[in-house]
Amino acid sequence: MVRPSTRNPKLDDVAARAGVSTATVSRFLNNPDIVAAGTAVRIRAAIEEMQYVPNLLAGGLASSRSKMVAVLIPHLVDSLFDRTIETMVEELNAGGTMVMLALTGTAAGRTEAMIRAAMGRQVDAIVSTAPISAETTALIQHFPGLFVQIWDLPAEPPGIAVGFSHVEIGHNLARFIYERGYRRPALVSAELGRARLRRDGFVQGWEAHSDTPVKEIAVDSPSRFGHARRVFAELRRQPERPDVVVCGSDSLAQGIIVEANAAGLKVPDQLAVVGFGNASVASDMRPTITTVEIDGAQIAREVNAAVRSHVSGVAPKQRSVNVGFRIIARESA
Repeated sequence: MVRPSTRNPKLDDVAARAGVSTATVSRFLNNPDIVAAGTAVRIRAAIEEMQYVPNLLAGGLASSRSKMVAVLIPHLVDSLFDRTIETMVEELNAGGTMVMLALTGTAAGRTEAMIRAAMGRQVDAIVSTAPISAETTALIQHFPGLFVQIWDLPAEPPGIAVGFSHVEIGHNLARFIYERGYRRPALVSAELGRARLRRDGFVQGWEAHSDTPVKEIAVDSPSRFGHARRVFAELRRQPERPDVVVCGSDSLAQGIIVEANAAGLKVPDQLAVVGFGNASVASDMRPTITTVEIDGAQIAREVNAAVRSHVSGVAPKQRSVNVGFRIIARESA
């Protein structure tokens, strides 16, 4: 992988750009309020312009390796990343590498802040589940470690990417339910990021098969069991009830099935339900849930192999690794 030639700026560089001493910059970094307002403005501007990241471990390392990897995920509750994270942590720990887990939420600013914190701790690699903005991409160019995006395949990843096409999942789901004989789909998903890509792919795929519009219901991210009651009530208010509900997660699909059963509807005879993620509830639920499986363990293995290569000084063989997906047809649809 090609690295930018620009070296990571140092404290001295920031001081020179701001026209102050290194001690003043240090005081600003430790406590901005004790620096004069005008001086603080100049230092802050220099830091932002140079994309400076403080080395929080300066002077404390005998080698260039921290034996630490930062993993950024948006949330823990109803997480789709559990299998990936568990496998990754287990294998990295077995190899003597510690894992820092950070929760980013859904705000781009929070993701950038966590990336800055990880860079400041000189981690060997940063593994992120979040989409990366142009501003964050510029920041990553100063990171000497390995940056890995997972669960996504951007056209030009700032580091490497291990994931799959969310648009393709949407296309395949649309074809799948059409071939199963369903004609009045309702799509229930979040409106952010990758959920939006799956939504776009589904609508495009459905329009290639049918003139019937897709009924869409938006929920907060992540889509979860607790959304089901409101969603089901909205579905029942429709002039013509959908014959299949495509959900953004298996937990939401479980909730829809529970609500349908409570209303006396038979699943899938009177209402079919499709989930996403192949969580353990998908095979344990009755009826079992038709879903999309992502091989989270394979994603973890690909990431760990890339990290091992990087710390050994070997560049990754490819910048994008497509692990694919599969639709698992079960009882609910």
